[in-house]
This record gives sequence, structure tokens and C-alpha cells, in this order.
Amino acid sequence: MNGEGSAVFDRLGLTEYEETALRELLSLGKTTAPNLAEATDIPKARIYGVLESLSDRGFVEVIPGRPKEYQPKPPEAILDRAVENHRQDYETFAAAIDDLREEFLAAFRPRYEGASEDVTPTEELFHVVDVGEPSERETRRLYHDATDEVDVVTKSFEYFDSVEPALADALDRGVDVSVLMLVPEFLSTDPRDEPAIQREIVEGIRAEYPSVEIRFSTGKLPFRGHVADPSLDYETGSAILLVEEEDVPNHMRQAAITDNGAFVAGLKRYFDLIWDHESVGDVDDRT
Repeated sequence: MNGEGSAVFDRLGLTEYEETALRELLSLGKTTAPNLAEATDIPKARIYGVLESLSDRGFVEVIPGRPKEYQPKPPEAILDRAVENHRQDYETFAAAIDDLREEFLAAFRPRYEGASEDVTPTEELFHVVDVGEPSERETRRLYHDATDEVDVVTKSFEYFDSVEPALADALDRGVDVSVLMLVPEFLSTDPRDEPAIQREIVEGIRAEYPSVEIRFSTGKLPFRGHVADPSLDYETGSAILLVEEEDVPNHMRQAAITDNGAFVAGLKRYFDLIWDHESVGDVDDRT
């Protein structure tokens, strides 16, 4: 369903009737079920169930009387309640998994360890996922799991919107985030204007997340990705990276994921070298 606020309504997980009813309630204010059914063309046999569902989610208040009336919560309260609903769903899910953890591990850990005896060193070092939603999902996981730092190597961070909530959560937990981008002359203008995309994203990050440090590499970068919680003792760290292949479209690429502490430390050292010696704080800083 199209219209104002569609992106938010898509996130609320409403049925078509529920979205239609809530949209109309936000415009009408307090009303009765028959009036709302008439205004929205929702069948009268369905309207009470729709309103009950919206009430259960906390988006609508039921006002007793003959007949009952239904009052939408303020838009701010609807958004807050949506977040709280998802938090409660997550907590319920997490508790259910915890209750089943010992039974699951007892059954499957021995099988996994037996089946993993033939894994090669290369297979232990990496596994891969397709570029797109799978790699973005793994990137969000990396932010959620990070405890100290996340270092980003990217051309223009064009996928920022898809990982922004996870990045914001990491910042709220005190994780340091540093972003290394390419100077604009290495970006493509065909078929998309990557310099303009980069400029918009940089301005948005600096305005919304001033603690995020951004620099621009003055040379091309051999890989793109994220490095989280590297350690000099090679004990911790994780990374997701994509080797730069300009002639291969994104939908045909795969991203490598590793939890090998030594490899992650090597990526971190490369990042620091470029950050300290081959980058500028602003594209206008070059002489």
C-alpha cells in the first residue's frame, strides 16, 4: 500500500485492513467501528477484529460506551509502542531459546564437532555470503556484537541506511566507529553519481553521529568491509570484507567473513597505515 508514511507502516507488520484502519483513524480521530468501516470500505464483519488487533498492539485506545469508540494513540506513541512491542517479542524469543539451549547443545554439539574434524584450515579461516541483504545482515550482526571498535573501509558507504540502526546502537554502547572512504575522483558517475551519494552520506553522518571519524583514502583500496574488535594478541576480532572487482556486478559477488584473530589484526594494521599516512580528513584538505 502506497501513501504517506509507507516506510513506517511497512515496518509495523500490519495487515492491509489494519493499516487502512489506522491511517483513517489518525485522520478522523475518535470514532465508532461502523463509522470507520464506512469510511474505509472494510467489511463490517471484519472491522471489530481489525480494531481489536490494533488495540492489542497498543496503537488504539478503546473507549467504553454504547457504542464503543476507538481513539488512535498520538503518532509518537505509536512509534514508541512499536519499538516496545518488538523489544518484548525479542525478549520472549530470547528467553525461549535460553530454555532450550542445554537440550539443543547436548544433542547437536557432539555431532557438529564430529562432522567438523575434516574442515580444512582455509574453511576455518573464512566463510562467504552473497553480497546484498545477506552481507548487510552480517554487517549489522558485526555492529551488534562489537564491544570496542568498528573500522569501516568503503567507497561511499552507499548501503549506510541498511546498517544505520545497528551502527547507532554500537555508538550508544560506547563503540568507536571510524570510516575510511575513497576520495571522490576514484568514484564512478556512471550509472550512479557516487560522489553525490558519498557527499550526502558524509553530511548525514557528521550531522547525526559527530563521534564517527571519517577520512578519505588518497589511493584506491583493495577491499571494502568492516573490521571489529581487533587485538594485537590475535585472540579476538571479526571482519566482513569484499575484494574490489570493478568488472563484477555486486549481485554476482560474495563477501568473506572471518573470526580469525590474526587475520583481523592484519586488516586492522592495513587500515591504520592508510588512515595515518595515506588519507585526508576532508576532500578539500589535499594540496
